[in-house]
Parts: sequence; C-alpha cells; structure tokens
Amino acid sequence: MHQRAYEPQCLAEEDRHSSAKSPVRNPRPVLFALALGTFAIGTGEFGSNGVIQLFASDLGVSIPVATHAITAYALGVVIGSPAITLLAARVNRRTLLLGLIGLFLAGNALSALATDIGPLVVFRFLAGSVQGAYFGAGAVVAAYLYGPGKGGKAFATVMGGLTVATIAGSPLGALIAQHAGWRAMYWSVVGIGLLAGVALLVWLPRTGDLRGGPVMSELRALRRLGVWVMVVVAALGISSIFAVYTFIGPFVTDSAQRDASLIPIALAVFGLGMLVGNQLGGRVSDRYEHRGLTWGYGGVLVFLVLIGVAGDDIRVLLPCLFGVGATMMFAIPTIQVRLTGLAPDAPTLMGALNLAALNLANSLGAIGGAVTIEAGWGTLSTVWAGFVLTAAGLLLYLVTVARRSPAAGPDLRPAVPARSDGGTT
Repeated sequence: MHQRAYEPQCLAEEDRHSSAKSPVRNPRPVLFALALGTFAIGTGEFGSNGVIQLFASDLGVSIPVATHAITAYALGVVIGSPAITLLAARVNRRTLLLGLIGLFLAGNALSALATDIGPLVVFRFLAGSVQGAYFGAGAVVAAYLYGPGKGGKAFATVMGGLTVATIAGSPLGALIAQHAGWRAMYWSVVGIGLLAGVALLVWLPRTGDLRGGPVMSELRALRRLGVWVMVVVAALGISSIFAVYTFIGPFVTDSAQRDASLIPIALAVFGLGMLVGNQLGGRVSDRYEHRGLTWGYGGVLVFLVLIGVAGDDIRVLLPCLFGVGATMMFAIPTIQVRLTGLAPDAPTLMGALNLAALNLANSLGAIGGAVTIEAGWGTLSTVWAGFVLTAAGLLLYLVTVARRSPAAGPDLRPAVPARSDGGTT
C-alpha cells in the first residue's frame, strides 16, 4: 500500500490513527488568527488599488507612475515570497508566521510614512514579499490542526480571510482613505495586522510537529516539471477572474449604463461569490482529485460567455459576477492540493508558488483585458481575453496533470523524515 507522504513530524506509528483528530483541543481560535492575518494582507493588497488616485495626487505623480507601487507588490509576491520560504525552510512554522507578520507590519507602516513614489514602491514590494510565504505556512499549520486528508479545507480556511477582504476590507479601506487620507488606510491595515500578530502569538501552539525541513527538500521541488506545469495552469486559468474584477467599474457604468453608486454593490456580489466558492472548493478538493479544478474552470468559461453576450443587462451581469467569483475560487484549493501532491516535501513553498501564480494571473488578466479594449472591441471584450486564457489553462491541465495519478494524498502536513529501519520518526 502506498504510504501517505504528509504525516506530521514526530508522530509515532501507534499515534497515527488518533492523529485524524486535531492535536489542539480547540483549533478555532488558531484558525481565526490565521484568517485574520490573511484578511489584513488582503485588505492591504486590494485597498491599495482603491487609493491609487489619492496617493498619486499627494505624491505628485501620474496614475501610470503610481501603478508602479501596485506592480511592486505583485513582484514581491512572485519573487520575494518564494525566496523568503526557501531562506526560512528550517524555521518552525509558528516562528515563521510571527516573523512574517512583523515584516508585514513594517512594510505597511513604512508605506504610510512614504513621502515619495520611489520609497513607496520599495515598501510595497516588502509588504508583498510576505503574502505567499504567509499563505503557505498558514496552510501547513491549518492542515496540522484539521488532521490528515483535509489539505484543501485547510488552504480554504487560510484563503477565507482574503475573500472577506474583497467584500469588507477593501471597501472599508477606501472609505477610510476618502475621509482621512490614503495613509490612514495603511495605518488601519497595520492595526488589523497587529491584532492578527497578537492572536497568533497567544493561540498558535508551540510544537515540534511544525518545525521546518531541509532547504534541499524545497529546492528539489523546484526541479520537478509537474510543479511548474501546475503553476502555469494556475496562472493561465485564474487570469480570467482579474479580466473581470479589474473592469467591474466600466462594466457597470459603460456597458450596463448604470450609476457609479452601483459599483460597490457589484464588487460585493463578486466577493460573496469568492467566499462561497472558496468554502465549497476546499471540501471538494479533499474528496475528488480533479473535479474542483475542472468544474471550476469549466464554470468560469460558461459565466464569461454569458457576460460577453448579455453583460450589458445588469440583471445578467450581477449574477454572472457572483458566478465568476464562485467558480474560480472553487478551483483554487484544488490547485493547492495538486501542487502539494507533486511536492509533498515542500508544502510551504507550494503555497507560496500558488500565490505567486495568482499574482501572475492578476497581471495576465489585466493586460489581456486592456489589449481587447484598446483594440476597440468594447468594455465587455475583456471577458473574451479571460476566456482564452482560462481555456488554455484547462486544456493544459487535462492533457498533462489530469492524466497522471497523484504522487501522494491531498494533505499539507509536514513530511516525516525516514528512519534507516524503514519506519518514520
């Protein structure tokens, strides 16, 4: 029988059956603390998009120049997060999460103090470098708390804070910025992050089961072709969510010919879809090998067509915005489970790569949509750019990853070092 590759460290053979239950008497406070951290991170990320005009004006730069701060954050996720994960490979996940929160607080506090666009770009890169590493380490801790076979649910729990940030955190941050200035938005993010840090410090268990592993284990994962194929599948497929989310405002005002006051409602509807899809996707990813991704990507394609054909009717647009958010988030936990199945010895790094792929998707979706609009095909044409990208990601998945059996079960728990007698530590 194939031995599960994700058992927690330092569990004896006779204790494995009991490890199906959480090793913590009440894991809910810890899970809340993890999600609060991702809520703070998501609020800082999406909130920056909402205040770009304000800090551009205050710092005396054009909007195109101000977008460099947004791009720098994404580069921090894509480049900085995997680098931090590798450098901290041996660090206990508890210590790592607390350190990442500290770095996050520094990046956002310095952003609030920036008096020029140059330093702001650097500080946004610093804040972004935390995101992927936090999600990866947080998923490992959540999986440890849930027990074996709950890797997808664990990742969905950590992602839950990010989805709530799209519904409440980002709009609230924009509201604060409008009344108290863009710096106040970043200070509010620091406040939320500080609460998350205190909650993690108090509730996150001290245990050797969450210790890190050898750096070479993480590096070996980067040599596996399947990992990079899955990253491409994620970057291509998820891009459609940003080909829609980025242009929700123009969809409402230009295509549907409705007042701009309806834009926050449309954004909230989209965010609610993400929240629902994330929770359902986490459960499906633990039960089925491929359905989360194939059903999710397939559902997105259907809703994109509906928006492209009839999105100028608000009665069609709003339900479809919910549908795009729900179906895409339905796929993301499966992406994490599949990545970790391809590299069971590097679950934290796989979480960082998943978030890096998501930020690459952000750029691809926005760029693809901009190309179609500049070509004169209309505002709703952005969904067709998303359709092509997601269809390419789904096709790549079907002809590569979906045709192979998983290397290991869908769990994110730390790997067990092998003993010379064939057992485990």
